[in-house]
Amino acid sequence: MPPEIKRRPLAEEIDLPSDIHPVLRRIYAARDIKTADDLDYSLQKLLPYEDLSNIQEAVSLLADAIKNNKRILIVADFDADGATSCVVGMQGLRQMGATDVVYVVPNRFEFGYGLSPEIVEVAAEMSPDLLVTVDNGISSVEGVQLARDKGIDVLITDHHLPGEQLPNANAIVNPNQVGDKFQSKMLAGVGVMFYILIALRAHLRDQNWFHEQEIPEPNLAELLDLVALGTVADVVPMDRNNRLLVSQGLARIRSGKCRPGIRALLLAANRTLERVTAQDMGFAVGPRLNAAGRLSDMSLGIECLMSDDEMQARNMAVRLDELNKERREIQNDMQEQALIDITELDLDDTEMPFGVCLFNEDWHQGVVGILASKIKDKLHRPVIAFAKDKDGLIKGSARSISCVHIRDVLDTIAGQNPGLIDKFGGHAMAAGLTLKEIDFETFKQAFDKELKRFVTAEDLNGSLLSDGELTASEITFGLANDIQNAGPWGQGFPEPQFDGEFELIESRIVGEKHLKLQLRVYGQGKGQGKVIDAIAFNFTDEAWTTRPERVHTVYRLDINEFRGRRQLQLMIENIEPI
Repeated sequence: MPPEIKRRPLAEEIDLPSDIHPVLRRIYAARDIKTADDLDYSLQKLLPYEDLSNIQEAVSLLADAIKNNKRILIVADFDADGATSCVVGMQGLRQMGATDVVYVVPNRFEFGYGLSPEIVEVAAEMSPDLLVTVDNGISSVEGVQLARDKGIDVLITDHHLPGEQLPNANAIVNPNQVGDKFQSKMLAGVGVMFYILIALRAHLRDQNWFHEQEIPEPNLAELLDLVALGTVADVVPMDRNNRLLVSQGLARIRSGKCRPGIRALLLAANRTLERVTAQDMGFAVGPRLNAAGRLSDMSLGIECLMSDDEMQARNMAVRLDELNKERREIQNDMQEQALIDITELDLDDTEMPFGVCLFNEDWHQGVVGILASKIKDKLHRPVIAFAKDKDGLIKGSARSISCVHIRDVLDTIAGQNPGLIDKFGGHAMAAGLTLKEIDFETFKQAFDKELKRFVTAEDLNGSLLSDGELTASEITFGLANDIQNAGPWGQGFPEPQFDGEFELIESRIVGEKHLKLQLRVYGQGKGQGKVIDAIAFNFTDEAWTTRPERVHTVYRLDINEFRGRRQLQLMIENIEPI
């Protein structure tokens, strides 16, 4: 059944500069951009760090460690947000004058997520005075307590949703804590760490630290390439504050002011530094960095970002690119098996569970998150994909749809079924959990039952939002370029897509599974009007019994760059014969 196409409603009058393209004004209005101030992404517009709860307590811990040459151990997470958070913390603290900063990142297959008791034992062997978690720790109650019992101070920096019980840390900085006044709850882990550094620099400046130590006051803007990468890769909503951080980071990358590791990862992905976009960060750089944590050890990704040697960074980026290719092969095999399993159930839309749980003992634990995302997109409902863990446990990764806060769903299930879920955590749109393999069917039923309590069948009907139709005179290279430069686009601030009818001139399959097209804007008379190249990835025309003369498409305006030539093309999101 083809998805329903819904057009965004026309917004009220807005007060934007007259030189902004009329289509772009319409796009902005639909995203609640009403004045030029809403598009001011200068650093002066950053939300104040003072509103973050416990920020001064965090600063005091770090300042004390720096001034007394204490060992600071950063405990990272094994995804792109965790890796960038770690590097921001390492480099920022060293620039502040810290003489002994090291890190450890758990291997997901040995230690699992967060500051677990097992990783605390590993950390303790490194004799730290202060543990700093980045992008994790808010649910690490046992691990934090063990560290405190060993006489180690703990600072938690995180952005995941807290549970009922908070860890007994010396300080916790997390905008999602109850009572926190920070206006953006959408900061990624790397954003939280960046804000702590801003506060720490201000404190040390007031203490005359930099002058006394004869060290230059750090220019923290130099870390914004990392902040942009981690923020986009973690798919956090692009509220204004996040757009500001990403915009500033992208500007630095485009001007060549980025670290060798990011430059090398862009090169490995065949992206042009001068025209890099948020989409490049999300779909090219992020997955290559994440591949280390998914299949191997995220230390490789962290070291790539930490390196100041171009050749060394390039060699590590090549290895990350190889891991990403391996990850794609594993993912494709898992996805094929998952679709077979779903097809064999022979369920129509009315019989399909509201929440889909999938488990295969041969699946790779590091790839189930991507699998859940792909199946969610196909079925238009929340999906949890599980893989085998150790000691009779299975580990699941959940991906949700806009109307379902997946972490709250897991919280409710855990409350109603004590002992069913071993542990869980996450966001509105993504979460992770662990449970006993023997409890899989019980959890599967509980998950579907809880969703049916508040989700309707209409909520699960796949739909595509369109920014309306474009005329032939509007489908131009200039508008495509304006849109590309108008972001940063991302979760909650989506890249514009349009819909309309076209005359089908030519179609052919390329790369075995992609549909290459030539389309003419419909309505100007047969054989007349502008002809445009288009491509529909992962789509073939096998379902078309006859070749249609006309098609209705949902598409994005794109600029295809090949061998130095830039050309307008349509990126097809959906195509149906008329």
